Amino acid sequence: MSDSDDGHMGVPLVEGLSNGEHPDPQASAKRKREDDSKPESKRAAKRKKTKKKPKDVDDDALDTELGINHAIAHMDSRLLADHIAQRSKRFQPEMSLVEAEDMHIPERAITDTTSWDKARSTENITGFMEQFAGSRRNKKGQKLLHAPEEKGSPHTLIVASAWLRAADLTRALSKFSTKHSAVAKLFAKHIKLKEAVETVTKTRMGIGVGTPQRLIDLLDDGALSTTHLERIVIDTSHIDQKKRGILDMKESQLPLVKLLSRESFKEPYVLSEGKIELLFF
Repeated sequence: MSDSDDGHMGVPLVEGLSNGEHPDPQASAKRKREDDSKPESKRAAKRKKTKKKPKDVDDDALDTELGINHAIAHMDSRLLADHIAQRSKRFQPEMSLVEAEDMHIPERAITDTTSWDKARSTENITGFMEQFAGSRRNKKGQKLLHAPEEKGSPHTLIVASAWLRAADLTRALSKFSTKHSAVAKLFAKHIKLKEAVETVTKTRMGIGVGTPQRLIDLLDDGALSTTHLERIVIDTSHIDQKKRGILDMKESQLPLVKLLSRESFKEPYVLSEGKIELLFF
């Protein structure tokens, strides 16, 4: 192509490459791909970084010294149900309305514990249990340290975010452990599923403590029975060194919701007799 204003032919608008070389289209495409990939990588890294903590977590409510998210203590049943639903949507943005409905935890299933005025710390979980769980058992002439006769069929399940936290809670709940009513360790670390199944089927327990996925596995296996289950206590207020609680991490929140939304739990959530209640500690 030439410059038509000159009236001369053969004067190129763009000078050729030295030594008569022509641009390699494959090399150009490769450079373009490399250039395009750089900003993508930065954006991906930024997204990954921001996912560490949900945007709606208020730093002022996070007590790193005690390891507590104090905001949970101020959430009534409705707010907790909404909070869980928002987390599920955050971790599964492509979730359909049908799937969201299947995973929904009803407000009626959640016991309002906002009247508890003490810190939701490890050493206070026994007092919390006595106030919100003990009264119901006392109506039957039983206490939290009384286990059902059937082995592997606790009246209470405690759900923790990780095995180490589950171990801490098991020790804290030793007050409710007796010769005929164990506070059973159901968490996964160093305990294979087969070993856990054998232990559960041989143990008369009042309280079982475990992580969401391990509890799901034991329930699916049939080793863990819900025949006498009265409540599930979720260790919600506890946060780790990265200020994350059980509802703030995808790897714990999704299994937790899967556990709580089991089909076998949905009817007992709304019953007046034989009800399974959810307590968020």
